[in-house]
Amino acid sequence: MTAPLARVGGMQMSPTAETLPAREHLPVGVAGRPVLDVVIPVFNEEKDLEPCVLRLHEHLSRTFPYDFRVTVADNASTDSTPDVARALAARLPGVRAVRLEQKGRGRALRTVWSASEAPVLAYMDVDLSTDLNALLPLVAPLISGHSDLAIGSRLARSSRVVRGPKREFISRAYNLILRGSLAARFSDAQCGFKAIRREVAERLLPMVEDTGWFFDTELLVLAERAGLRIHEVPVDWVDDPDSTVHLVRTATDDLRGVWRVGRALATGSLPLDRLARPFGDDPRDRDLSGVPGGLARQLVGFCVVGALSTLCYLALYSLFRLGVGPQLANAGALLVSAVANTAANRRLTFGVRGRERAARHQAQGLVVFGIGLALTSGSLAALGAATGDPAHSTELAVLIVANLAATVVRFLLFRLWVFPERATAPRTSR
Repeated sequence: MTAPLARVGGMQMSPTAETLPAREHLPVGVAGRPVLDVVIPVFNEEKDLEPCVLRLHEHLSRTFPYDFRVTVADNASTDSTPDVARALAARLPGVRAVRLEQKGRGRALRTVWSASEAPVLAYMDVDLSTDLNALLPLVAPLISGHSDLAIGSRLARSSRVVRGPKREFISRAYNLILRGSLAARFSDAQCGFKAIRREVAERLLPMVEDTGWFFDTELLVLAERAGLRIHEVPVDWVDDPDSTVHLVRTATDDLRGVWRVGRALATGSLPLDRLARPFGDDPRDRDLSGVPGGLARQLVGFCVVGALSTLCYLALYSLFRLGVGPQLANAGALLVSAVANTAANRRLTFGVRGRERAARHQAQGLVVFGIGLALTSGSLAALGAATGDPAHSTELAVLIVANLAATVVRFLLFRLWVFPERATAPRTSR
């Protein structure tokens, strides 16, 4: 039976929902509802579709301990693929066919996942290049409640991969680009072997714009930035020499997607806070207070922002010093750099987005600026009293030391006073 076409982006999100609930082990043996829904997106695959579905269905029937469903998502095929899909759905229990009138792997996954009631959603390519023995290890961490998403990785050390040097180079280069531009830490974005918990998909899919091959990369980047746990499974993978993927066009579209997602993350336009998880599944963990959250990450971000602010401050001081005395030059340079420093730390270090309380944060930042001004101005005054007319290089050296002391004070005040709710909020451990 052919399932009705679901509206793209049709997931309904509760207007009162704030963050995701704690992960829990999925219940066993819920009658009438599959635990796993495996989607196979296809376009003009009349030759490969039937052996793929037969092999996958046999494997799941033999090895998977829960109820399952296989969904063939036809992306506007122009050959006999829809007929093959309908025949398979009529012939095999737990197989259904969905027809879309528009192309796009991402569109197909969004449509089927949005309409599925299964608590674990997965997909794999029709060529079944990935060894199916990796399927249960892929979804087991999602069923148990350990992870939010799971991906197969061809680049893990224990993976066994057979493919040509051209595809090997493109895959590794693409993942290096993701690491360098979007700070991605997952190892393989393009492997067509992924799974996600449904409650995560409900929040995450509306944020994903791409409808093509970049869809799952965008999904992973946003999930990782939101602090969700991504489980990686080493896979055995054999390249399909008859693949119809257009490498140049796909690579170009992917690079456009990288630019778009990077810009959205930089501007803070995505509501990633809706994807936050409680610290753990123990009820005692859900209201932790006084526990530093992400201290190491905040220190790194603060140091990077501080280094850039210091360079900006020194350049402004040298510029202002050409026309005014050291005290006025110091105050002007510190004021300008302090405003920029507060704005940068607000977004990049402590993860505060939007305009709410921005004015208050800047006002508190100016108080912190006043403390830094007292430290640096006091150091300049002490230097002047000691040497009378110090050299410009000596002034800069003293200011650098004074700014280091001011930086420590500024971080503590930012963390404990200006942004306390961000500093102490429980974070997902990965």
